[in-house]
Amino acid sequence: MSAIFRAAAVAYLPRDLHPVAWWVWAIGMAAYASFTTNPLLLLLVVGVVSVVVAARRGEQPWAKAFRLYVGLAVFIVVTRVLFRVLLGAVPGHVLLDLPEVPLPEWVLGIRLLGPLTREALLAGLYDGLRLGVIVTCVGAANALANPKRLLRSLPPALYEIGTAVVVAVTVLPQLAESVQRVRAAQRLRAGATGKVKRLRRFLVPVLEDALERSMALAAGMDTRGYGRTAGVPVATRRITSVLMLVSLVGLCAGVYAVLDGTTPGWLAVTMLSLGVGTAAGGLALAGRRVTRTVYRPDRWRWPEAVVATSGIVVVAVGWWVARDQVPVAFPGVSTVPPVTLSAMLGVLVGLVPAVAAPPPASSLVHEEAVA
Repeated sequence: MSAIFRAAAVAYLPRDLHPVAWWVWAIGMAAYASFTTNPLLLLLVVGVVSVVVAARRGEQPWAKAFRLYVGLAVFIVVTRVLFRVLLGAVPGHVLLDLPEVPLPEWVLGIRLLGPLTREALLAGLYDGLRLGVIVTCVGAANALANPKRLLRSLPPALYEIGTAVVVAVTVLPQLAESVQRVRAAQRLRAGATGKVKRLRRFLVPVLEDALERSMALAAGMDTRGYGRTAGVPVATRRITSVLMLVSLVGLCAGVYAVLDGTTPGWLAVTMLSLGVGTAAGGLALAGRRVTRTVYRPDRWRWPEAVVATSGIVVVAVGWWVARDQVPVAFPGVSTVPPVTLSAMLGVLVGLVPAVAAPPPASSLVHEEAVA
């Protein structure tokens, strides 16, 4: 028993959680948001995600990009509402009688401005809020997961694709770090006081710094042999191609069978199992062409399992609410959105990482040393 408690204590020491666990949790929260348009549940998802980020965010540069994603989410909501104001034609209680802009006869079904109804405004708010919450969940994953460790945790067969994806999702964190460094440098020296000149003095160094960091990243990856492939026999390449083709056919047929209610259930399970199995075999064979080593690989301990499981539970509850509690998941715009205890508890499960995940590494120096 003492050895078990000692291992549990070691796993809970300050360290960076496995990035895959954070992404599984964040995808679970985003999937729950995609299953509903209830503004109360969506705001609860935002609250849960914000609490976890505040509790387990480290001091790394990418951890400071969460507010940028929140700002992007607010912009999405405002834009969606403005589009409803411009193009909304939902009948209901009129809040503001705007003048309608006449359009040609060939533009049928489209109206510019006109009476603004409460139903149109709420419909735009609900739709925009759902997309904004999904963006916020992605921002939480970027703020919590180490992109370098996420890259080296990917299977070898997906290494080239994973490199592009990791670089793409770290654009905002890099811009956030560039903004902070440029602001700190400009505070130390005087300059132009006009708004236009001050904006130019701010934007140009930020873009230049981001470009230089991208070029340095590309040069470092090339120096370390990223993308280097090994020789694979012709027979192995052919088998890999056949397995990947069979997996695509199996997955497409299995997904169609799941969505089509008239298809037998055994056929859906069989085709999905065939697709997943052949995809795993194809990825294993394709991974032989990529030669790379991993220094101090991240281990999957019990905190990672708890964090990932919480995200999976949130997805399951969201899917169940969307199927069995339709008025709660998709409320109308003419009444107050209803909320059930089960739907709220499903979101609150996402708070588990705030307690189960170990505290992050305390310093950037320690982070760079173990990366």
